[in-house]
Amino acid sequence: MSVRLKLTLSYAGFLMLAGILLLAAVWVFLLRYVPDQALIVPGSAGTLTGGVFPIRSNLLRVFAPRAAAVLAFLLVLGLVGGWVLAGRMLAPLTRITGAARLATNGSLSHRIQLPGRKDEFRELADAFDAMLARLEAHVAEQQRFAANASHELRTPLAISKALLDLARTDPEYDADEVIDRLHTVNSRAINLTEALLLLSHANQKSFPREPVDLSLFVEEATETLLPLAERQGVTIETSGDITPTIGSQALLLQLTTNLVHNAIVHNLPEQGTVWVNSSVRPKTVVLTVENTGEKLTPERASTLTEPFQRGTARIHADHAGVGLGLAIVKTITQAHDGTLTLTPRSAGGVRITVELPAAAPHADDR
Repeated sequence: MSVRLKLTLSYAGFLMLAGILLLAAVWVFLLRYVPDQALIVPGSAGTLTGGVFPIRSNLLRVFAPRAAAVLAFLLVLGLVGGWVLAGRMLAPLTRITGAARLATNGSLSHRIQLPGRKDEFRELADAFDAMLARLEAHVAEQQRFAANASHELRTPLAISKALLDLARTDPEYDADEVIDRLHTVNSRAINLTEALLLLSHANQKSFPREPVDLSLFVEEATETLLPLAERQGVTIETSGDITPTIGSQALLLQLTTNLVHNAIVHNLPEQGTVWVNSSVRPKTVVLTVENTGEKLTPERASTLTEPFQRGTARIHADHAGVGLGLAIVKTITQAHDGTLTLTPRSAGGVRITVELPAAAPHADDR
């Protein structure tokens, strides 16, 4: 049976039960206060003859058919009224079901937008609309990411094919040059694939969590990238305190390395500077990376965390990257329940702030 039919039968049954109880109460009242017989005096109330007349037997004969008629009326009223009321009550659920069917068929742009006062159905519809909005945004982001990833992966493959075709059709072409260029293109494809795998791993949040110190990752990242900074003519300045948090050592080290690497590569052609600072707040730890560089608008800065979005032109082609550095930073930050903020500097460059939940102090540290 449908829910509407169940509700209809429930309404009708409840109404019948209430009618039976009411009629039973009336019958008990009549049995208690109406005598078995009545003595009729001749000449009273227009009667010509006197005598004793039965009352209860006549009462039962008169009351029973009328009670049955009332119960029949209540049954019909309960069924018809219950069907109408159930339909009105379940109308919002019908709209929600229709929207769910459209979403199942792939239409995520449809919204219920249930009118009326806020009740349980309205809250359900609003929650469903919010879910559809998130799904639509997620699917659009995944489609855009897949298209960009396909484009980025197709480029090195197309270059490799062109180099191989050239080497095959032109025997006099320098084989060593072909090998060197294939090595460069293949390395870029490998880096892109590894970045995509890292991004997928961080998205799944399937990693062990343990106490870590972001300041140690800052030291390791700056030491690793110092030769690159020297070749770029960029100075790195670090400062800060111990910043304990909970998370994955590998992912948070990758986050810090990506931020410092991005700040070095997107910098002034010469005499650029990168500032890296770690600090502690009451409930969070903060990692801030700033750099000099070209001026960015707030709108442009907000798009840099999108996959395959690149800021200012890099200085050297050998560090062209794959366009996933800040996208990985954003994903790792979200996987650790943190927030990522990009703010353009008035003098040029950008300030990137990562805020993560602070680790609870150990008993020995209190």
